[in-house]
Amino acid sequence: MSLRRHAQFISRTIFVQNNDVDKACRILNRILSKEEIFGQYRRTRYYEKPTYARRRINFEKCKAIYNEDMNRKIEFLLRKNRVEPFPGAS
Repeated sequence: MSLRRHAQFISRTIFVQNNDVDKACRILNRILSKEEIFGQYRRTRYYEKPTYARRRINFEKCKAIYNEDMNRKIEFLLRKNRVEPFPGAS
């Protein structure tokens, strides 16, 4: 775990308001899952064979490339003031 993530985790403080511990737990779980703390814990809880680790890492890389490409395409389609690709066709 990087030092930056560790500092973010340490700096988190969750206040319980009106004795609503369940809501505070949900907020904490959301923060931990967003920062991949749970995923890191689950991955290091048991030994992972090197072949499975390589497969997982390759899958994560492919997924990140795919998501980046799809986000770029979606941003392109949703941008404002686009040049009309087929002028006079509408």
